[in-house]
Amino acid sequence: QVQLVESGGGLVQAGGSLRLSCAASGRTFSSYPMAWFRLAPGKVREFLAAITWSSTYYADSVKGRFTISRDNAKNSLYLQMNYLKPEGAAAYYCAARSGAYSGSYRRDEQYNYWGQGSQVTVSS
Repeated sequence: QVQLVESGGGLVQAGGSLRLSCAASGRTFSSYPMAWFRLAPGKVREFLAAITWSSTYYADSVKGRFTISRDNAKNSLYLQMNYLKPEGAAAYYCAARSGAYSGSYRRDEQYNYWGQGSQVTVSS
């Protein structure tokens, strides 16, 4: 059974940093695209960053502040978030796709595995 489990969320002051982790189990994701999304109350799920075997991609809203990385030996995905803003308060989800993208990496329907989410609260 494939499972993605996020951790590392919590309360942080605006301008602060957090590092989210996503542990994958059930299969090896080293060759699969993976991504981070977030969902805030009253908003649609927002793409943040994606990583493939050879490339990384970022939403304009987080470029320069967030860094996505992976450790294939640990079957893990990470999101380093710096200079967090109050509007960054949301549930953060990792996602994985079992194969190459068939469309835009920004679209959540591209991913067939999802974690349960990790809550991030940003105080102003």
